Amino acid sequence: MTRIGLYPGSFDPVTFGHVDIVRRAATLVDRLVIAVGTHHDKQVLFSAEERLALVADAVRPVANELGCVLDVTTYDTLTVDAAREFGAGLIIRGLRDAGDFDYEMQMAGMNAALVPEVETVFLASSPETRYIAASFVRQVAAMGGDVTAFVPAPVAAALKRKFSA
Repeated sequence: MTRIGLYPGSFDPVTFGHVDIVRRAATLVDRLVIAVGTHHDKQVLFSAEERLALVADAVRPVANELGCVLDVTTYDTLTVDAAREFGAGLIIRGLRDAGDFDYEMQMAGMNAALVPEVETVFLASSPETRYIAASFVRQVAAMGGDVTAFVPAPVAAALKRKFSA
């Protein structure tokens, strides 16, 4: 039986923290679907197509190294509906701190009430990436700061292009 996990998020932009969670989640499942949310009410810096390309580029080395099947796609439904659509029995969520934990526990409870057969698994961010938040990366990049310590090189270049336009 193939174990499928769903790692949802906005990935706006994808960071080394996201890549860290992907790397560790890939050891738990046979196939990991990285689902880029395209919810209409959320303001994003990068388009869905840009985020898909940046995420795919960032996780390709992980897939090659670990031999796990990694799929990158979009979704605009409830996360549990996306999990069902992709056949995932697990929703993977990364936690940086207690604030993330409180929010994610509420979300996991709602998801479990909606689709009890899909389990949420929390992975604590590694100490090296715990402080990285996409919102901070966007803020630093917008002010002309160097974000190369927080994001893969193609993402840093895309941020530079976005904010120099």
